[in-house]
Amino acid sequence: MSDATSIAISIFKQAVAAVQPEHLIPRQVHAQDNGLWISGKFFPLQKNSRIFVTGAGKAAAAMAQALEALDLPYELQGLVITKYEHALPLQHIKVMEAGHPVPDENGVQATQQMMELLTKVARQDLVLFLLSGGASALLIDYPPGSSLQDVQTLFDLLLKSGATIHEMNTVRKHISAVKGGQLALKVYPATLCTLILSDVVGDDLDVIGSGPTVPDPSTFADTQAILEKYKLLQKIPVSLQNHLQQGANHTIPDTPKPGDPGFKTTRNYLIGSNRIALEAAAQYATAQGYHTTLLSSEVTGNAHTLAQALAQQAIRWTGLRPACLLMGGESTVVVTGQGLGGRNQQFALAAGITLQAYPHITLLSAGTDGTDGPTDAAGAVVNAAIMEKAASLGLQPESYLENNDAYHFFAPVDGLIKTGPTQTNVMDIMMALIHA
Repeated sequence: MSDATSIAISIFKQAVAAVQPEHLIPRQVHAQDNGLWISGKFFPLQKNSRIFVTGAGKAAAAMAQALEALDLPYELQGLVITKYEHALPLQHIKVMEAGHPVPDENGVQATQQMMELLTKVARQDLVLFLLSGGASALLIDYPPGSSLQDVQTLFDLLLKSGATIHEMNTVRKHISAVKGGQLALKVYPATLCTLILSDVVGDDLDVIGSGPTVPDPSTFADTQAILEKYKLLQKIPVSLQNHLQQGANHTIPDTPKPGDPGFKTTRNYLIGSNRIALEAAAQYATAQGYHTTLLSSEVTGNAHTLAQALAQQAIRWTGLRPACLLMGGESTVVVTGQGLGGRNQQFALAAGITLQAYPHITLLSAGTDGTDGPTDAAGAVVNAAIMEKAASLGLQPESYLENNDAYHFFAPVDGLIKTGPTQTNVMDIMMALIHA
């Protein structure tokens, strides 16, 4: 691995380190004899008050572990749901693992257990909900008359459609009795505080993890329009078509909207974001001698288009060198091939094709959660040397790109970035290093 690729990976790892729950949670939660300070607001507790800790997402176990490490003078009890291989040892809070990005039966069982636990909450109790990306698949249920298999089919169609996370989660909220603010209504009138790691561009709280504790401005009609846009409405199971039509006809209630009195005792706090990760990456890159530019933390759009834009910006760079161009967000890919990969690997391969004649540029794209698509890689790093090595092995990048098979392109040329579960999730980091 070249110096440039090693430096790029080190910068990425600094970004990930900055948004670890073990650093974020202690800044937000502090104990006092008669209550807790949470994100600058005091929540009084009575002698008979209990603290229930629930949550879902790829960072849920790490957030719960960080909360237990505070050694609060109150007994904690509860349940969090996380992705397979993301569980951590906890003393008081139960952790269950489930399927992601396509939900499974473990997720259904874990969600049922969590909702049963929340029926025990009394008015004087405090519920802490630990929310991070991945919760939409992990906190899972399905409408009456449908099945888990129906929901799995829908999730799979959405994931391959090119729909944005805002669009996908609008749909997911409307096939659930938990998402879209509905969990908060089940906790009311007890106090509910949600601590949130954002994996959504713009940090829209109602979108992150499908917003189980946040009022939902979207409607059943919006859901149908999204499915029509991607030509999915007639492809999803009939049971879900019927459910959505019932909602559009107002024969079943929509998700709770802003202003609903059921949110009077609910507070939602954003504690970690892509911007925090990017700023840490920029600080580290600068310390390594790079002239660093933070382009955006809200990048969206087609992975190929974004990759070309970043590659061209690096090629045309006229500023001081060595330079580091940083951006974050989440790209999308319409999956038409049969290969293996994810949006970050696809991004890197598209950029690599453009950078073959520019040996002074190294580009990286990787997910802060350590997972890119259905692979064990966080993403990939690429430069002319890596592309030359691929050519020497007879690998044709265009065919791998077309087949959505970036994983098998990068694997033999040491271009994959493998971190394992990072215990956090604030979208993706993309960067270009420009040397003299």
